Amino acid sequence: MAMDAKQIEAKAKDLGKAATSNEPSAVILGLLKDIQTGVRPTEDLLRKTRIGILVNKFKSSKTPEIARLSSEIVSKWRTEVNKQKQGGGSAANRGSSDSPRPVQNGTGASTPATATPSDKASKLSVPPDKRTWKADKVEVNHSGSKVRDSCTGLMYDGLCMGSTEPPKTVLARAIAVEVAAYEHLGPETKEAYKTKIRSLFQNLKNKSNPKLRVSVVSGEITADQFVRMTSDELKSVEQREADAKLRKENMDKAMVPQQERSISQSLQCGKCGQRKVTYTEAQTRSADEPMTLFCTCTNCGKSWRQ
Repeated sequence: MAMDAKQIEAKAKDLGKAATSNEPSAVILGLLKDIQTGVRPTEDLLRKTRIGILVNKFKSSKTPEIARLSSEIVSKWRTEVNKQKQGGGSAANRGSSDSPRPVQNGTGASTPATATPSDKASKLSVPPDKRTWKADKVEVNHSGSKVRDSCTGLMYDGLCMGSTEPPKTVLARAIAVEVAAYEHLGPETKEAYKTKIRSLFQNLKNKSNPKLRVSVVSGEITADQFVRMTSDELKSVEQREADAKLRKENMDKAMVPQQERSISQSLQCGKCGQRKVTYTEAQTRSADEPMTLFCTCTNCGKSWRQ
């Protein structure tokens, strides 16, 4: 059940008291979970109760579970408020901030049958091959971190390439992938997180592997699965078969006996002066001309031909 402003303020007070009195992590996690399920965020409600500011402070907690949960809550609230802004203004124009009513594209109770969605993110505004998060005019700022939001934009650009799915669908998947990467490899300051995001983007934009993009957007491959896939698993079936064929060819070549090289005491290395030189002969010119010698000094490694 959604909490009203007074109930939220009471929870905020309890949360602040738990933090200052060094209550066990379990107590803080319990309060955060109550807030996560009980708060239906609107811009007016968050401003009035200041609950967002308080929860945001816990993102820097030394307890990983608290930091992760508070980050999820803030990200979710930011996304919801941005959706409300795109859908036609703040909740103050649609009802009381003490008992916020669901917006047209939000969660909760359904909107009236006569309502017409005004969410810009529900329609394509550019051709599929020209899509980017900027061209689709979507809001990728969901985490409060410039690095993470930038990575969300990168994921969006990879997922929307050639896609006809609505921007809001692609955005939801892009955010889910970034959150999964953050939880698995974060925080965003770690090189492993950044490297993984770049790798996923490179694989998504590979024109020879369109099925990967479709599978991630449709949910056939979940965000968590996508983030944990190896470089080989990210390749298309055709690419894996081509790589296997190339490895076999290289293996076969490696097993072919190499041409035996003769050793000459009459040839002298021009670099070290030693007469420990191996050579092979090959006809590189006309048949009536002498053979070409390919020489290698076994002492210093210098190679030449004569």
